[in-house]
Amino acid sequence: MDWVTQFDKQMAAYLPDVKVLAEEPMAKHTSFRIGGPAKRMAFPDRGEQMVLLLEFAREAGADPLIIGNGTNLLAPDGGLDRLVICTPAGYGRAEAGPEPGTVTAEAGASLARAADLACKLGLTGLEFAHGIPGTVGGAICMNAGAYGGEIAQAVEQVTLLFPEEGVRVLRREEMEFGYRQSVLTRHPEAAVLSAVFRLAPGDPEDIRAAMRDFTARRKEKQPLEYPSAGSFFKRPPGQFAGALIEGCGLKGLAAGGAQVSEKHAGFLINRGGASCADVKELIRRIQERVLAETGVLLEPEVRIL
Repeated sequence: MDWVTQFDKQMAAYLPDVKVLAEEPMAKHTSFRIGGPAKRMAFPDRGEQMVLLLEFAREAGADPLIIGNGTNLLAPDGGLDRLVICTPAGYGRAEAGPEPGTVTAEAGASLARAADLACKLGLTGLEFAHGIPGTVGGAICMNAGAYGGEIAQAVEQVTLLFPEEGVRVLRREEMEFGYRQSVLTRHPEAAVLSAVFRLAPGDPEDIRAAMRDFTARRKEKQPLEYPSAGSFFKRPPGQFAGALIEGCGLKGLAAGGAQVSEKHAGFLINRGGASCADVKELIRRIQERVLAETGVLLEPEVRIL
């Protein structure tokens, strides 16, 4: 029995109310708008469903992939012979936390939603995250950051599901946060269920003003009018990937429908009809040129499936 048949039987018997799509294009669920069909895509709206989904996936050999808004992913043109679990559809609640000065958010909650709630509660510390187009789960996985802030600074604890161990709650210092990495870098099979953020009291008007400022800066400097995966390459020590790419004269360089943004060289954009193969070819050309001219090998920050 193949994994799809076994998984479908388990879902019909035990989780018939969970939405599951067959051969669902990844292009519809990634910010790059690139990627072929996933064999199965499930949309849980409760933590209990997530636990059972991952259990069924393990039993069936489905090799599950958990995604949020798909803002840091490049999916293959040929699709994925995997179960993709998409969290934002229903598993995205955010609310005041268990203690004063805290906010609790589920994995599928957008960073914008968590930051907006913090503002309403008069709590500062998530302003930098307001314009990052990802979810809490994805941001924790990669320790997302912008404008001098990063998610590790705000996290107090994270509830994770480890397939072999069950649910565990890890404190900030146990999360192994580093530059664009966390304990989930070593344990990609684990899933973020929720997080508690510890924030400081602040004036809601000042907090909102800071978020508006960050939003304005993003609109001015980033190619938000095109599909992309955000800043594509990791920041080399003491340097900036975008500046290196621009310095090598690569702004506007294209491969098929993929292009180095003429607005911000750190962004690779989908000008229309770009394939995963196009993006990979563009990555190759950029890395080759930058390495030859500067001696720096740029590493993708985006997860390439």
